[in-house]
Amino acid sequence: MHTGGEAVRIVLSGYPPIPGDSILAKRRYAQQHLDHLRRFLMFEPRGHYDMYGVLPVQPSLPEADLAVLFIHNEGYSTMCGHAVIALGRYAVDYGLVEKVEPLTRVNIECPCGLVSAYVEVQDGQSGKVYFDSVPAFLLAADVEVQVPGYGAITVDVAYGGAFYALADAMSLGVDIYNSPVRHLVDAATALTGAVRNAVTLAHPEHADLAFLYGSILTDGRNHPEDGVSHNICVFADAEVDRSPTGSGVTARTAARVAKGQIMLGERAEFESITGARFSAEAIRQFEYGEGTGIGTGQAVQVRVAGRAHYAGKASFWLEDGDRIGQGFLLR
Repeated sequence: MHTGGEAVRIVLSGYPPIPGDSILAKRRYAQQHLDHLRRFLMFEPRGHYDMYGVLPVQPSLPEADLAVLFIHNEGYSTMCGHAVIALGRYAVDYGLVEKVEPLTRVNIECPCGLVSAYVEVQDGQSGKVYFDSVPAFLLAADVEVQVPGYGAITVDVAYGGAFYALADAMSLGVDIYNSPVRHLVDAATALTGAVRNAVTLAHPEHADLAFLYGSILTDGRNHPEDGVSHNICVFADAEVDRSPTGSGVTARTAARVAKGQIMLGERAEFESITGARFSAEAIRQFEYGEGTGIGTGQAVQVRVAGRAHYAGKASFWLEDGDRIGQGFLLR
C-alpha cells in the first residue's frame, strides 16, 4: 500500500514468531535477532533507500485488534501515522475486524502505545481513515542549536509517537517549495545531528521512546489562518517521507497548541512534497508527564486524517549463494 506516496509494505507471511511479553520487547528481539530480514525487505534489490514496511506481531494488549512493528532503512520506529492510516483500511478489507458502516474502529498496538484508527465504510467499501494519537507534547521550545554549515538555528522538539526537531526551512537557507529535495535532506540531516548533540530527550513512559527520530522542515506557517502548511520529514538514516507524516503532524500540532498558535478543536491541513494532505486537530488536552521534567497540562491527543491506497502484492525469496541479494543500499 501507499499513503500519500509513502510506501507501506505489509508482511503477510514468512517471518518467524517474534517472542516478547510487550510490543517493545518484541521490537528489541527483532532488532537483535531478525535484522537480516529487515534488510532483506527494505534494501535493494527488493526495496530502496526510502522503503518502509510493517511487520504484524502477536498483540500483547487485550484490546488490540492487531499489533505491528515498523521497519525502515535504519531500524525500527516507534510510531508511523501514514502506516496506521493504511493499516486501518487493511484491517477492514482483510477481515481482521468486523466491518461496520459508516465507521469501523481498529485498535492498533504500536511500539509507542495503543492507537485507534477509524475507517469510513460506505456500501461495503473502505475509504478515508483517521486515527487518534498517543499523548503528544512539546518537550523543548525555541532551542538554539549550532548546525555545522548552517549556523545558529532555532528549533522546537516535540513528540507525536516519536520525537522530531521542528524548524522553518528558511532558517537553514532552503525553501520547501523551490529547493531541490537533496538540499532539503542535507539541511534536515544536519539539523537532526545537531539536536541529538544538544538536547536531552525524555519520555514519561519508557526510555526506549526517548530518541530523536528525525527533523521536519516547514514553510513557517504555524497558524491555521495562514492556510495549508507544507513540510518535509527526513527521518531514520536520511529517509524522506513522501506523506506529510502522521506522527510528524501530531508533533507539530502538539507544539502549536503548547505555543498558543492553534486552539483545541481547531483543524489544520499539512501538505507533503508529493502534494498529499493530512488534516490534524488536537481533540483533548490533559495532564501528562508529572515529575518527568516534561511538565503537566501540555499533552494533547491529536486526530490525524488521510487516505491510503493499494499498490500491489509481491513474493520475495533468496537463492542459495546470493550474497548481494541479502540486501544493499545505493544512493
